[in-house]
Amino acid sequence: MDGSTFEDRKAVNGRMHTKLRHDSAHKHVAGTADYIDDIPEPAGTLHGALGMTDRAHAEIVSMDLSAVIATPGVVAVLTARDMPHSNDISPSHLHDEPVLADGLVEFHGQPAFAVIAETRDIARRAARKAKIEYSDLPHATDILDARAAGGTLVTKPLTLRRGEAEAELETADLRLQGSMRIGGQEHFYLESHIAFAIPGEDDEVTVWSSTQHPSEVQHMVAHVLGVPSNAVTVQVRRMGGGFGGKETQGNQFAVLAAVAAKKLKRPVKFRPDRDEDMTATGKRHDFLVEYDVGFDAEGRIQAVKANYAARCGYSSDLSGPVTDRALFHADNAYFYPHVLLTSEPLKTNTVSNTAYRGFGGPQGMVGGERIIEEIAYRIGVDPLEIRKRNFYGAVGSGRDLTPYHQTVEDNIAARIVAELEETSQYQARRAAILDFNRTSRVIRKGIALTPVKFGISFTMTAFNQAGALVHVYQDGSIHLNHGGTEMGQGLYTKVAQVLADAFQVDIDRVKITATTTGKVPNTSATAASSGSDLNGMAAFDAARQIKERLVAFAAERFQVAPEHIRFVPHHVKVGDELIPFPDFIKLAYFARVQLSAAGFYKTPKIHWDRTTGRGTPFYYYAYGASVSEVSIDTLTGEYMVDRVDVLHDVGKSLNPAIDIGQIEGAFVQGMGWLTTEELWWDGKGRLRTHAPSTYKIPLASDRPKVFNVRLADWSENAEPTIGRSKAVGEPPFMLPISVLEALSMAVASVADYRECPRLDAPATPERVLMAVERLKAGA
Repeated sequence: MDGSTFEDRKAVNGRMHTKLRHDSAHKHVAGTADYIDDIPEPAGTLHGALGMTDRAHAEIVSMDLSAVIATPGVVAVLTARDMPHSNDISPSHLHDEPVLADGLVEFHGQPAFAVIAETRDIARRAARKAKIEYSDLPHATDILDARAAGGTLVTKPLTLRRGEAEAELETADLRLQGSMRIGGQEHFYLESHIAFAIPGEDDEVTVWSSTQHPSEVQHMVAHVLGVPSNAVTVQVRRMGGGFGGKETQGNQFAVLAAVAAKKLKRPVKFRPDRDEDMTATGKRHDFLVEYDVGFDAEGRIQAVKANYAARCGYSSDLSGPVTDRALFHADNAYFYPHVLLTSEPLKTNTVSNTAYRGFGGPQGMVGGERIIEEIAYRIGVDPLEIRKRNFYGAVGSGRDLTPYHQTVEDNIAARIVAELEETSQYQARRAAILDFNRTSRVIRKGIALTPVKFGISFTMTAFNQAGALVHVYQDGSIHLNHGGTEMGQGLYTKVAQVLADAFQVDIDRVKITATTTGKVPNTSATAASSGSDLNGMAAFDAARQIKERLVAFAAERFQVAPEHIRFVPHHVKVGDELIPFPDFIKLAYFARVQLSAAGFYKTPKIHWDRTTGRGTPFYYYAYGASVSEVSIDTLTGEYMVDRVDVLHDVGKSLNPAIDIGQIEGAFVQGMGWLTTEELWWDGKGRLRTHAPSTYKIPLASDRPKVFNVRLADWSENAEPTIGRSKAVGEPPFMLPISVLEALSMAVASVADYRECPRLDAPATPERVLMAVERLKAGA
C-alpha cells in the first residue's frame, strides 16, 4: 500500500494478514468487558418492562391498567397513545409494525404497554397486573395454516427466471418432485436486548443500544419522538452477540426508553428477561420448499422449478430481502440451465421474523442441496458426484450464469472441493463407512461433503457504503471511529489493523472507539458479512487522505520528491532520513497540517433490479466446503458428530486467528440450527420454546469430536477489497449442511440407500428415529 517491503512490515505489531487476538478477548474471558448493563447508572435512573398480551390474534376490548399504575414504585405506564409523533417502528416502507399494539393483537406476547418504575423487578411484577379483555380472531401460526386462511403476504414476492423451466421439465429425461420443511432459529445472543436513554436539553436524547444498526435506531427514535435525527445520538461500544437479531429488533426497546426518558426527564433503561426477549423478538424464518427438478441419467440438472414459502410473522420487517436472498442462494454452487424460482412471504400470527446470520441464504442453500441429494438417491450414486457434475463452469462455458443473470467470474468451488476431498481422505473414509454399515446392526454411520458459494453485498444497493473518522494526535497516537459495530466478531480489531498497516505503527497506537451516530452518520447495519469490506476500506480512505497531506508537507519541508517519502515501521523515511512517527507528526502539527479525515467507501460494480429479477447484486462470492462424519443410534435416533473437516475461502485473510474463530463458531451455530434447535408453537399460538429449558442450543459436548478447520491460503480476492480479503461472517454458517447430509446417509443405510430419507430440518433425534422407522417399514 505504501511501498514498504514485506520484511519491513514484519516489524509492525498488528499489521494486516497477521494473527492477532480480538482486542477485547481478555476482557471477555475475565468478565471485565463493559456492556450497556455495566454502565454506572446516573441518579434517578428508571427501569422499563413490557406489558405483553396473551392472544395470538384478537381485538383488545378493554385494557384496565389501574392496578399496574397503583403499584408502589411505578412512575408511569406507556401505551400506543403516549407515542409523541408516531407509533410505527417498521424498517420497511409498509409501516406495519407498531411500537405498542393499538387495539389489535397480532401475535401471542405482542407488547401492548410498557411500565416504567424505580426498579426492574417492580416494573416486571407490575406489568403482570394488567386486566385485558379480548375478542378473539382466527389465527394462523404455520405456513400451511396461513395458506389455508388465504395466503396473505407481508410483502411482494420475488420471481427469478432464466430459460424455460416449465417446458424443459416436461421433456426432461428424469423428473422428481418433493418438499422440505426447514425450521427457524432463535438468536440466543448472550446479552439480551437492552437500551439505556438519557434525556438532554431541548429535544436531545442519547441512547445506548445493543444494536447492529445505530443509524436505524437513531431514525426510529427521532421518528417516534417527532424530532430531527440530529437530536438523537446512538452509541454502541459492543454487543454480547447479534447474529442479525439486533439489526431491527432493538428499535422497540430504544424507542420506549427514549420516549419514557423525555417524558419523565430521567434516565430510563430497558432490559427484558430472556423469556420476554425470546417471546417478543423475531427469529430466523422457517421455510417450506417445494421443488420440481428435471435431470438426465448422469444426474446433470436440466431444469428446476421451486417455491420458497416462509413463515414471516405479522409484519414485513426484513422478510422481503430475506426471502429474496433465499432465492439468490437456491442454486448454491450449481448451474441450473433452466430455472424458475418464486418466493412466498406469508403473514402469520407469530412474532415478525427478522435477519439471522445468512439472511435467508442458508434456507435457500439447504433446499438446493436437497435437490442434489434427491437426484443422487434416484440414480444410485454418491451425492458428491452429482455435486461435481453440476458445478458452475468457467466464464464463457455457457454454465456461468446465475438465476438472477449475474456471471460467476471467480468460481473456485471445484478447486476447494477437490482439495478437501483429498486432504480429508473422503473417498477412503466413505468406503470404510459403507463397509461398517453392512455389518453394524444398531449404530450406522454417514459422511457427506458439501460446498458453499455465498454472495457478498447488501442486495439493497444503497446499503453498500460506509464512513470512518480518523484522527492522528500530536503524540502520534491514532483515534479510530467507523460505522461498523462490534458484536464479538472482531471487526474493531480488523479495522484497527488496517490503520496500523497504513501508518506502519503498532496497533497499540490505534485507539478503537465506540460506534456513535455523532461521529459517522448514515451508517449501514453491520450485516451481510460486509463489516470489514466496507468499514476497512473507509478507514483506509481516511488514512490515505492524511498520508497524502503528510507526504506533501514532507516534500515541501525537506525538499524531497514525494516518491522518496515512505511510511516504514515506526518511522517516516524522508529521503535517507528516518524520522520517528511521533516526531514526524509533531512537525506536521506545527506546520498546520490537517491530521484528521473522514473516509468513505461505496462498493463498486453492483446493481440490482428486483422488478426484472436481473442484475449484479453481489460484488464477489466466498466459497468453502466441509466434510462431516456422523454416527446414529437406530434404536433411539440419537447421534454424534464424529469428525468435521473444513476448507474455507476468506481471500487473503486480514486476521487468520479471528477468521478461523468465526468459521468454527459459525459451524457450531449452523449445526445447532440444522440438528437441535426447534421452535414450537402450541394450538393457541404460544411460543413454548421460549427459554433455555425448552430450547436446545448446541453445548460444548455437541461440537465435533475431531474438528479440523483450514483456510484456503492460496486464495486472494480478484476484486480490490481491503487487503484482497473476503467476508467471513455468514458464508461458513452453511458449511454444516454436510452434517444434515451425513445424517441422511446414515438413515438411508437402513434401507440399503435405495431411498432419499427426506429429513426435514432440524434433524432432531426424534426426526432421525422417525425416518429410520419409516425406511425400515418401507424396506
